[in-house]
Amino acid sequence: MARTARAAEIPSIGTLDRAAGSLSRQVAQALREAVRTGNIQPGDALPSTRLLAASLQVSRGTVIGAYEQLIAEGFLESKGGAGTCVAQALAEPRQAIEPRAARRRVARTSLPEPAAAFARIAQEFRPLPPVPFAISVPVGSTAPADIWRRLGNRLRARGAGAPAGYSDPLGALPLREAIADYVRKSRSVRCEPGQVIVTSGTQQGLFLASQVLLGPRDQVWVENPAYRGVTAILESTGHGDAMIRIPVDAEGIDVEAGIRAAPHARAAFVTPSHQYPLGMPMSMARRSALLAWARANHAWVVEDDYDSELRYQGYPFPSLQGLDPDRVILSRHV
Repeated sequence: MARTARAAEIPSIGTLDRAAGSLSRQVAQALREAVRTGNIQPGDALPSTRLLAASLQVSRGTVIGAYEQLIAEGFLESKGGAGTCVAQALAEPRQAIEPRAARRRVARTSLPEPAAAFARIAQEFRPLPPVPFAISVPVGSTAPADIWRRLGNRLRARGAGAPAGYSDPLGALPLREAIADYVRKSRSVRCEPGQVIVTSGTQQGLFLASQVLLGPRDQVWVENPAYRGVTAILESTGHGDAMIRIPVDAEGIDVEAGIRAAPHARAAFVTPSHQYPLGMPMSMARRSALLAWARANHAWVVEDDYDSELRYQGYPFPSLQGLDPDRVILSRHV
C-alpha cells in the first residue's frame, strides 16, 4: 500500500567539519545515512535547498550539490515544482536496515535485570479504549470539556500562573495546602501540607513509596488478588521474590495469614477502602489488626485509597492514615 509522505522536516545531520573536505559530500553522506537507517523514510519530503542551507549555515550551492549527487545515486527524487523527496523505490529493499534491527532485538534480549523485567512488564499495559464500562475510563458527561475550560480560564485571569523555572519538588504549595485540607475533611487524614507530595498519578506515588521503604532483602505483603500496578512496580524494581501474597476474604486482607507467612515484612500494600479487584472494604477489626502488626514490627502500611468516595450506601470508613498517621502512607488521586 502506498505510504503517505511526511511533511518536509530538517533531518538531523549533525555537525559539519569545515576542515575535513567538501561540505557538499558531508551533507550527502549524512542524508544517505539517514535514509539507510530509516530516520527519513521513502516518500518523505526534504526541505528546500534554501531552507536546509540556512539551517546548516552553508551556501545553497553546497546543498544543491548534495541533492544532485543523491538523485544520481537513486536515493532522492526530484519532482519539479513539488520539491525533492526520498525515492519510493527504496521502500522495498531493506537489507541495509534489517541487520541493525536484528542487532537491536539481540540487544534487548540481553538487558540486565531489572531493566529486562521492566521491559517485559511494560508490554502488559496498553491504553484503555474509550468504550462503555471500560475500567478507569471516565464518562465524558461527568467532566464536560467546556466546564474545565471555563474553570481554567477563570484561574488564568487572576494573574501569573506557576513561576518560570524549577519549583518545589513536592509540588506547588497552594495545591498541597488545598489537598491537605480536602483529605482532612473528606478522609479524616491527619497531615500538614509539608507531608503532601504531588505526583503524576497513583503509579508514581506507589513507586516512590516502594523505593523509599524497601531495602534489597525486605519482604512486603501484597493482597491476593492484588492491583497489577503495584505488583508490576515491585517486580520491575527487583522485589518480585520478596512479595508475599496474602489472601483476602469478605473482610479484606487476612492479617493473621500475613503474620504466619512473613511476620517481619517491611511493608504492606493494601486497598482498604475498596479492595482491588474484588471491591469489598476492609473491616474495622482487620484495620485494627493490620495497624497493630505494623506498630509492633515497625512496619509500614501503604494505603491505596482509590475510589473511597464511591459507595452505594452508608458512609465510607475513615482512612487508615487517620487511624495511625505514624505508620501509614496514603496514596490517592484527587
